[in-house]
Amino acid sequence: MKPQIELTKDGSSTLLHPKYNALYHSTYGAIEESNFVYINAGLFSVLSSEKEQDLKQSCSILEVGFGSGLNAFNTFLKTEALPVNINYVGIETFPVGLDIVAQLNYPDLFLKKDKQSVFNQMHDVSWEEQHQLTDQFSLEKRNIDIFKLEDKAQYDVIYYDAFGPGAQPELWTEPIFKIMFEALKTNGILITYCAQGAARRAMISAGFKVDRLPGPPNKRHILRAVKI
Repeated sequence: MKPQIELTKDGSSTLLHPKYNALYHSTYGAIEESNFVYINAGLFSVLSSEKEQDLKQSCSILEVGFGSGLNAFNTFLKTEALPVNINYVGIETFPVGLDIVAQLNYPDLFLKKDKQSVFNQMHDVSWEEQHQLTDQFSLEKRNIDIFKLEDKAQYDVIYYDAFGPGAQPELWTEPIFKIMFEALKTNGILITYCAQGAARRAMISAGFKVDRLPGPPNKRHILRAVKI
């Protein structure tokens, strides 16, 4: 069964996964959630933490739950004019078909219709290979079990956008967060929409310093975990 397309309150698309009956993005605004959680509290937190004279020339990002490609596309748009090279790795167990991708409205709502080809390319390029989409943005998509990730000290930030604990509880436990901890560079961060107490405790047990941050609309808190 294919995921179903639904519109969220900011007019942007989300998907409903038929197996887990779980949404890919907040019904209160897919783009708004992406901006609030992954861009502002995640990516920009990493980039702005550098001293002005030592601005990052590159930033490596791992997304757990590539899904609709919204966070990857948003990251591309937000960094396009910045002096930083983005190395983006997205992990997805259930790739979204190109027929569904063609119906997602993100380029229109970002007022970036001229970047539609980049969004399409993000979904169209082959898996398990790195692709240089632009001079400053590379993408590698992996169709793997996240528990088999073996990357060590490779990423500056992890967008942890897996389905919630109600759908996939195994993705919110200490073993998975130990894998995430190992994948991050020192001072790297993991950012997620989920603020469940059990997930927070699992992150702490894995070695993270964890902070609750104010959440986007209709979301009281989100979590940011730092590898120190």
